Amino acid sequence: MNDCIYLDNNATTKIDDDVLAAMLPYLSIYYGNPSSMHTFGGQVGRAVRQARSQVASLLGAEDSEIIFTSCGTEGDNAAILAALKAQPNKKHIITTEVEHPAILNLCRKLEKDGYTVTYLSVNDQGQLDLDELEASLTGNTAVVSVMYANNETGVIFPIEQIGQIVKEYSALFHVDAVQAVGKIPLNMKTSTIDMLTLSGHKIHAPKGIGALYVRKGVRFRPLLVGGHQERGRRGGTENVAGIVALGEAAKLAQQHLAGVVWEKRLRDKLEQGILNSIPNTVINGDPVNRLPNTTNIGFKYIEGEAILLSLDQFGICASSGSACTSGSLEPSHVLRALGLPYSVLHGSIRFSLSRYTTEAEIDRVLEVLPGIIERLRELSPFNSDDADWLKEQESLVISR
Repeated sequence: MNDCIYLDNNATTKIDDDVLAAMLPYLSIYYGNPSSMHTFGGQVGRAVRQARSQVASLLGAEDSEIIFTSCGTEGDNAAILAALKAQPNKKHIITTEVEHPAILNLCRKLEKDGYTVTYLSVNDQGQLDLDELEASLTGNTAVVSVMYANNETGVIFPIEQIGQIVKEYSALFHVDAVQAVGKIPLNMKTSTIDMLTLSGHKIHAPKGIGALYVRKGVRFRPLLVGGHQERGRRGGTENVAGIVALGEAAKLAQQHLAGVVWEKRLRDKLEQGILNSIPNTVINGDPVNRLPNTTNIGFKYIEGEAILLSLDQFGICASSGSACTSGSLEPSHVLRALGLPYSVLHGSIRFSLSRYTTEAEIDRVLEVLPGIIERLRELSPFNSDDADWLKEQESLVISR
Protein backbone atom coordinates (compact mmCIF):
# COMPACT_ATOMS: atom_id res chain seq x y z
CA MET A 1 0.00 0.00 0.00
CA ASN A 2 2.48 2.62 -1.19
CA ASP A 3 -0.36 5.06 -1.93
CA CYS A 4 -1.90 5.01 1.54
CA ILE A 5 -2.97 8.18 3.36
CA TYR A 6 -0.58 8.11 6.29
CA LEU A 7 -1.83 10.03 9.35
CA ASP A 8 0.12 8.11 11.99
CA ASN A 9 3.28 10.21 12.10
CA ASN A 10 3.51 10.26 15.91
CA ALA A 11 4.14 6.51 15.64
CA THR A 12 6.83 6.77 12.99
CA THR A 13 7.63 8.81 9.91
CA LYS A 14 8.67 8.24 6.31
CA ILE A 15 12.42 8.51 5.73
CA ASP A 16 13.03 11.70 3.78
CA ASP A 17 14.55 11.07 0.35
CA ASP A 18 17.47 13.39 1.13
CA VAL A 19 18.07 11.55 4.41
CA LEU A 20 18.15 8.20 2.61
CA ALA A 21 20.55 9.57 -0.01
CA ALA A 22 22.85 10.92 2.71
CA MET A 23 23.05 7.66 4.64
CA LEU A 24 23.34 5.08 1.83
CA PRO A 25 27.02 5.71 1.00
CA TYR A 26 27.91 4.89 4.61
CA LEU A 27 26.38 1.44 4.18
CA SER A 28 28.44 0.63 1.11
CA ILE A 29 31.25 2.99 0.07
CA TYR A 30 32.37 4.66 3.31
CA TYR A 31 32.35 1.68 5.63
CA GLY A 32 35.42 2.56 7.68
CA ASN A 33 35.43 2.74 11.48
CA PRO A 34 35.19 6.40 12.52
CA SER A 35 37.73 5.76 15.30
CA SER A 36 40.42 4.48 12.94
CA MET A 37 43.63 6.50 12.47
CA HIS A 38 43.82 6.04 8.69
CA THR A 39 42.32 8.40 6.14
CA PHE A 40 39.61 5.98 5.07
CA GLY A 41 38.23 5.87 8.62
CA GLY A 42 38.96 9.53 9.23
CA GLN A 43 36.52 10.67 6.54
CA VAL A 44 33.83 8.65 8.32
CA GLY A 45 34.74 10.29 11.60
CA ARG A 46 34.27 13.70 9.98
CA ALA A 47 30.77 12.69 8.85
CA VAL A 48 29.89 11.74 12.43
CA ARG A 49 31.17 15.10 13.69
CA GLN A 50 29.14 16.94 11.07
CA ALA A 51 25.99 15.05 12.08
CA ARG A 52 26.63 15.91 15.73
CA SER A 53 26.79 19.59 14.80
CA GLN A 54 23.56 19.31 12.84
CA VAL A 55 21.70 17.76 15.78
CA ALA A 56 23.19 20.32 18.16
CA SER A 57 22.05 23.13 15.89
CA LEU A 58 18.46 21.86 15.88
CA LEU A 59 18.46 21.82 19.68
CA GLY A 60 20.36 25.05 20.21
CA ALA A 61 23.07 23.07 22.00
CA GLU A 62 26.83 22.59 21.79
CA ASP A 63 28.29 19.69 19.84
CA SER A 64 29.88 18.21 22.97
CA GLU A 65 26.46 18.00 24.63
CA ILE A 66 25.10 15.46 22.09
CA ILE A 67 25.36 11.70 22.69
CA PHE A 68 24.16 9.40 19.91
CA THR A 69 21.93 6.51 21.04
CA SER A 70 19.91 3.75 19.41
CA CYS A 71 16.44 5.15 20.19
CA GLY A 72 14.30 7.22 22.54
CA THR A 73 13.94 4.37 25.02
CA GLU A 74 17.70 4.07 25.42
CA GLY A 75 17.99 7.82 25.86
CA ASP A 76 15.28 7.87 28.53
CA ASN A 77 16.86 4.98 30.43
CA ALA A 78 20.35 6.44 30.17
CA ALA A 79 19.21 9.84 31.46
CA ILE A 80 17.22 8.58 34.45
CA LEU A 81 19.81 6.02 35.53
CA ALA A 82 22.67 8.51 35.11
CA ALA A 83 20.83 10.99 37.32
CA LEU A 84 20.42 8.35 40.02
CA LYS A 85 24.03 7.16 39.79
CA ALA A 86 25.27 10.74 40.12
CA GLN A 87 23.23 11.25 43.30
CA PRO A 88 23.35 7.92 45.16
CA ASN A 89 21.97 9.39 48.38
CA LYS A 90 18.77 10.61 46.70
CA LYS A 91 16.00 8.02 46.32
CA HIS A 92 13.04 9.99 44.94
CA ILE A 93 11.89 10.37 41.31
CA ILE A 94 9.05 12.50 39.95
CA THR A 95 7.32 11.86 36.63
CA THR A 96 3.75 12.02 35.29
CA GLU A 97 0.92 9.56 34.78
CA VAL A 98 0.92 10.18 31.03
CA GLU A 99 4.54 9.42 30.14
CA HIS A 100 5.69 6.98 27.48
CA PRO A 101 6.16 3.39 28.69
CA ALA A 102 9.93 3.90 28.36
CA ILE A 103 9.68 6.12 31.44
CA LEU A 104 6.76 4.53 33.27
CA ASN A 105 8.05 0.96 33.11
CA LEU A 106 11.54 2.03 34.15
CA CYS A 107 10.08 3.88 37.13
CA ARG A 108 8.04 0.85 38.14
CA LYS A 109 11.19 -1.25 38.05
CA LEU A 110 13.05 1.32 40.13
CA GLU A 111 10.26 1.23 42.72
CA LYS A 112 10.99 -2.47 43.15
CA ASP A 113 14.65 -1.55 43.63
CA GLY A 114 13.81 0.71 46.56
CA TYR A 115 13.20 4.10 44.96
CA THR A 116 10.11 6.20 45.64
CA VAL A 117 8.31 7.52 42.57
CA THR A 118 5.68 10.27 42.46
CA TYR A 119 3.38 10.15 39.43
CA LEU A 120 1.89 13.61 38.84
CA SER A 121 -1.74 13.69 37.74
CA VAL A 122 -3.23 15.72 34.88
CA ASN A 123 -6.55 17.54 34.58
CA ASP A 124 -9.28 16.86 32.01
CA GLN A 125 -7.27 18.72 29.37
CA GLY A 126 -4.12 16.74 30.05
CA GLN A 127 -2.27 19.56 31.80
CA LEU A 128 -0.23 19.33 35.01
CA ASP A 129 -0.89 21.12 38.27
CA LEU A 130 2.41 22.86 39.03
CA ASP A 131 1.41 23.23 42.67
CA GLU A 132 1.29 19.43 42.87
CA LEU A 133 4.78 19.30 41.37
CA GLU A 134 6.17 21.76 43.89
CA ALA A 135 4.49 19.98 46.79
CA SER A 136 6.08 16.70 45.64
CA LEU A 137 9.65 18.00 45.45
CA THR A 138 11.95 17.39 48.39
CA GLY A 139 15.67 17.46 49.10
CA ASN A 140 15.59 13.72 48.41
CA THR A 141 14.40 14.19 44.79
CA ALA A 142 17.12 13.10 42.36
CA VAL A 143 15.40 13.68 39.04
CA VAL A 144 12.18 14.98 37.54
CA SER A 145 11.29 13.47 34.15
CA VAL A 146 8.48 15.10 32.16
CA MET A 147 7.69 14.71 28.46
CA TYR A 148 7.71 17.88 26.38
CA ALA A 149 4.61 16.89 24.40
CA ASN A 150 2.32 13.92 24.77
CA ASN A 151 2.45 11.32 22.03
CA GLU A 152 -1.31 10.59 22.12
CA THR A 153 -2.95 13.98 22.65
CA GLY A 154 -0.15 16.29 21.53
CA VAL A 155 -0.56 18.32 24.74
CA ILE A 156 2.52 20.47 25.42
CA PHE A 157 3.63 20.89 29.03
CA PRO A 158 5.03 24.23 30.34
CA ILE A 159 8.55 22.85 30.40
CA GLU A 160 10.42 26.01 31.35
CA GLN A 161 8.07 26.76 34.25
CA ILE A 162 8.53 23.19 35.43
CA GLY A 163 12.30 23.49 35.11
CA GLN A 164 12.43 26.66 37.17
CA ILE A 165 10.56 24.94 40.00
CA VAL A 166 12.77 21.84 39.80
CA LYS A 167 15.95 23.93 40.02
CA GLU A 168 14.84 25.41 43.34
CA TYR A 169 15.20 21.91 44.82
CA SER A 170 18.55 21.07 43.16
CA ALA A 171 17.10 18.10 41.29
CA LEU A 172 18.07 17.17 37.74
CA PHE A 173 15.49 17.80 35.02
CA HIS A 174 15.05 15.30 32.17
CA VAL A 175 12.67 15.87 29.27
CA ASP A 176 11.47 13.25 26.80
CA ALA A 177 11.16 15.45 23.71
CA VAL A 178 10.69 12.64 21.18
CA GLN A 179 7.41 14.14 19.94
CA ALA A 180 8.44 17.80 20.22
CA VAL A 181 11.73 17.87 18.31
CA GLY A 182 11.22 19.17 14.80
CA LYS A 183 7.69 20.38 15.56
CA ILE A 184 8.39 23.30 17.91
CA PRO A 185 11.56 25.44 18.26
CA LEU A 186 13.98 24.42 21.03
CA ASN A 187 16.95 26.27 22.49
CA MET A 188 18.98 24.45 25.09
CA LYS A 189 21.26 27.46 25.61
CA THR A 190 18.45 29.30 27.39
CA SER A 191 16.60 26.27 28.78
CA THR A 192 16.37 24.81 32.28
CA ILE A 193 16.58 21.28 30.84
CA ASP A 194 19.53 19.15 31.99
CA MET A 195 18.95 16.15 29.71
CA LEU A 196 16.70 15.74 26.67
CA THR A 197 15.83 12.68 24.59
CA LEU A 198 15.05 12.55 20.86
CA SER A 199 14.45 9.77 18.34
CA GLY A 200 15.34 9.77 14.66
CA HIS A 201 12.34 7.92 13.28
CA LYS A 202 10.01 10.68 14.50
CA ILE A 203 11.76 13.29 12.32
CA HIS A 204 12.05 11.39 9.02
CA ALA A 205 15.24 9.49 9.83
CA PRO A 206 15.39 5.69 10.09
CA LYS A 207 14.56 3.62 13.13
CA GLY A 208 17.45 2.59 15.35
CA ILE A 209 19.06 5.99 15.89
CA GLY A 210 18.47 8.70 18.48
CA ALA A 211 20.30 11.23 20.60
CA LEU A 212 20.54 12.37 24.19
CA TYR A 213 21.37 15.96 25.06
CA VAL A 214 23.32 16.30 28.33
CA ARG A 215 23.99 19.82 29.51
CA LYS A 216 27.66 20.64 29.98
CA GLY A 217 28.56 20.23 33.64
CA VAL A 218 25.89 17.61 34.41
CA ARG A 219 27.51 14.50 35.86
CA PHE A 220 26.79 11.59 33.52
CA ARG A 221 27.63 7.92 33.96
CA PRO A 222 27.05 5.75 30.88
CA LEU A 223 24.33 3.16 30.54
CA LEU A 224 26.45 1.18 28.06
CA VAL A 225 30.01 0.71 29.27
CA GLY A 226 32.62 -0.13 26.66
CA GLY A 227 35.09 1.77 24.53
CA HIS A 228 35.89 5.45 24.22
CA GLN A 229 33.05 6.24 21.80
CA GLU A 230 30.90 9.29 22.48
CA ARG A 231 33.64 10.62 24.75
CA GLY A 232 33.25 7.58 26.98
CA ARG A 233 29.53 8.21 27.54
CA ARG A 234 28.12 5.47 25.31
CA GLY A 235 30.23 2.45 24.42
CA GLY A 236 29.97 0.62 21.11
CA THR A 237 31.05 1.27 17.53
CA GLU A 238 28.96 4.06 16.13
CA ASN A 239 25.99 3.41 13.83
CA VAL A 240 27.51 5.71 11.24
CA ALA A 241 24.79 5.44 8.57
CA GLY A 242 22.11 6.09 11.19
CA ILE A 243 24.05 9.01 12.66
CA VAL A 244 24.55 10.62 9.24
CA ALA A 245 20.85 10.12 8.56
CA LEU A 246 19.90 11.73 11.89
CA GLY A 247 22.15 14.69 11.14
CA GLU A 248 20.57 15.24 7.74
CA ALA A 249 17.08 14.83 9.24
CA ALA A 250 17.93 17.39 11.93
CA LYS A 251 19.11 19.85 9.28
CA LEU A 252 15.90 19.39 7.30
CA ALA A 253 13.73 19.60 10.43
CA GLN A 254 15.31 22.95 11.26
CA GLN A 255 14.61 24.19 7.74
CA HIS A 256 11.00 23.00 7.90
CA LEU A 257 10.11 24.42 11.32
CA ALA A 258 8.32 27.34 9.68
CA GLY A 259 6.32 24.81 7.66
CA VAL A 260 4.53 23.43 10.70
CA VAL A 261 2.05 26.29 10.21
CA TRP A 262 0.87 24.35 7.13
CA GLU A 263 0.55 21.15 9.15
CA LYS A 264 -1.48 23.02 11.76
CA ARG A 265 -3.79 24.42 9.08
CA LEU A 266 -4.42 20.94 7.70
CA ARG A 267 -4.87 19.52 11.22
CA ASP A 268 -7.41 22.21 12.02
CA LYS A 269 -9.25 21.61 8.75
CA LEU A 270 -9.47 17.89 9.52
CA GLU A 271 -10.57 18.51 13.07
CA GLN A 272 -13.22 21.10 12.27
CA GLY A 273 -14.50 19.05 9.37
CA ILE A 274 -14.99 16.06 11.67
CA LEU A 275 -16.65 18.09 14.43
CA ASN A 276 -18.98 19.80 11.94
CA SER A 277 -20.04 16.66 10.08
CA ILE A 278 -20.10 13.97 12.79
CA PRO A 279 -22.22 14.40 15.94
CA ASN A 280 -21.12 13.20 19.39
CA THR A 281 -17.43 13.82 18.79
CA VAL A 282 -15.02 15.58 21.16
CA ILE A 283 -11.40 16.75 21.12
CA ASN A 284 -9.31 15.01 23.78
CA GLY A 285 -6.77 17.18 25.55
CA ASP A 286 -5.86 20.86 25.60
CA PRO A 287 -7.11 22.37 22.31
CA VAL A 288 -4.62 25.26 22.48
CA ASN A 289 -1.33 24.09 23.99
CA ARG A 290 -0.57 21.13 21.76
CA LEU A 291 1.56 20.03 18.85
CA PRO A 292 0.58 21.54 15.49
CA ASN A 293 0.33 18.15 13.77
CA THR A 294 -1.77 16.18 16.29
CA THR A 295 -5.43 15.76 17.08
CA ASN A 296 -7.03 13.10 19.27
CA ILE A 297 -10.77 12.79 18.69
CA GLY A 298 -13.27 10.75 20.66
CA PHE A 299 -16.13 9.23 18.66
CA LYS A 300 -18.76 8.29 21.22
CA TYR A 301 -20.45 4.88 21.44
CA ILE A 302 -18.20 2.91 19.06
CA GLU A 303 -14.91 1.04 19.25
CA GLY A 304 -11.71 2.70 18.10
CA GLU A 305 -10.51 -0.60 16.70
CA ALA A 306 -13.54 -0.80 14.42
CA ILE A 307 -12.91 2.74 13.18
CA LEU A 308 -9.28 1.94 12.40
CA LEU A 309 -10.16 -1.24 10.52
CA SER A 310 -12.76 0.64 8.48
CA LEU A 311 -10.32 3.46 7.69
CA ASP A 312 -7.74 0.88 6.67
CA GLN A 313 -10.12 -0.43 4.01
CA PHE A 314 -9.85 3.01 2.40
CA GLY A 315 -6.06 3.05 2.74
CA ILE A 316 -6.12 5.53 5.62
CA CYS A 317 -3.64 4.99 8.48
CA ALA A 318 -4.33 6.40 11.94
CA SER A 319 -4.05 5.02 15.47
CA SER A 320 -6.38 4.29 18.35
CA GLY A 321 -6.37 5.91 21.73
CA SER A 322 -7.15 2.47 23.08
CA ALA A 323 -4.80 -0.46 23.48
CA CYS A 324 -6.68 -3.38 22.04
CA THR A 325 -5.84 -6.89 23.15
CA SER A 326 -7.37 -10.22 22.28
CA GLY A 327 -10.69 -10.59 24.02
CA SER A 328 -10.59 -7.24 25.85
CA LEU A 329 -10.34 -3.51 25.27
CA GLU A 330 -8.14 -1.62 27.71
CA PRO A 331 -8.34 2.17 27.27
CA SER A 332 -5.19 4.24 26.87
CA HIS A 333 -3.49 5.15 30.16
CA VAL A 334 -3.14 8.70 28.84
CA LEU A 335 -6.84 9.20 28.14
CA ARG A 336 -7.78 7.46 31.37
CA ALA A 337 -5.60 9.96 33.23
CA LEU A 338 -7.72 12.76 31.73
CA GLY A 339 -10.77 11.25 33.45
CA LEU A 340 -12.74 10.96 30.21
CA PRO A 341 -16.00 8.98 30.19
CA TYR A 342 -15.76 5.44 28.88
CA SER A 343 -17.97 6.29 25.93
CA VAL A 344 -15.16 8.57 24.70
CA LEU A 345 -12.22 6.37 25.75
CA HIS A 346 -13.74 3.47 23.85
CA GLY A 347 -13.63 5.21 20.47
CA SER A 348 -10.73 7.68 20.48
CA ILE A 349 -8.56 8.05 17.39
CA ARG A 350 -5.30 9.95 16.96
CA PHE A 351 -4.53 11.60 13.64
CA SER A 352 -0.95 12.89 13.34
CA LEU A 353 0.24 14.72 10.22
CA SER A 354 3.66 15.46 8.72
CA ARG A 355 5.16 17.79 6.14
CA TYR A 356 4.23 15.18 3.53
CA THR A 357 0.49 15.37 4.31
CA THR A 358 -1.53 16.99 1.53
CA GLU A 359 -4.82 18.84 1.53
CA ALA A 360 -6.23 16.29 -0.91
CA GLU A 361 -5.55 13.56 1.66
CA ILE A 362 -7.40 15.51 4.37
CA ASP A 363 -10.31 16.03 1.98
CA ARG A 364 -10.44 12.29 1.33
CA VAL A 365 -10.58 11.47 5.04
CA LEU A 366 -13.40 13.97 5.52
CA GLU A 367 -15.20 12.36 2.57
CA VAL A 368 -15.20 8.81 3.91
CA LEU A 369 -15.10 9.14 7.72
CA PRO A 370 -18.70 10.38 8.34
CA GLY A 371 -20.10 7.32 6.56
CA ILE A 372 -17.84 5.01 8.55
CA ILE A 373 -18.94 6.47 11.87
CA GLU A 374 -22.62 6.46 10.89
CA ARG A 375 -22.45 2.79 9.87
CA LEU A 376 -20.62 1.72 13.02
CA ARG A 377 -23.06 3.58 15.26
CA GLU A 378 -25.97 1.87 13.53
CA LEU A 379 -24.36 -1.45 14.49
CA SER A 380 -23.57 -0.42 18.06
CA PRO A 381 -26.11 -1.16 20.83
CA PHE A 382 -24.58 1.61 22.98
CA ASN A 383 -25.96 4.87 21.65
CA SER A 384 -26.31 6.84 24.87
CA ASP A 385 -24.25 7.71 27.97
CA ASP A 386 -27.15 6.21 29.94
CA ALA A 387 -26.51 2.71 28.58
CA ASP A 388 -26.05 0.30 31.48
CA TRP A 389 -23.03 -1.37 29.83
CA LEU A 390 -21.22 1.97 29.44
CA LYS A 391 -21.88 2.86 33.08
CA GLU A 392 -20.53 -0.52 34.15
CA GLN A 393 -17.38 -0.16 32.03
CA GLU A 394 -16.78 3.37 33.30
CA SER A 395 -17.00 2.21 36.90
CA LEU A 396 -14.46 -0.55 36.13
CA VAL A 397 -12.03 2.00 34.64
CA ILE A 398 -12.37 4.31 37.67
CA SER A 399 -11.80 1.45 40.09
CA ARG A 400 -8.46 0.45 38.47
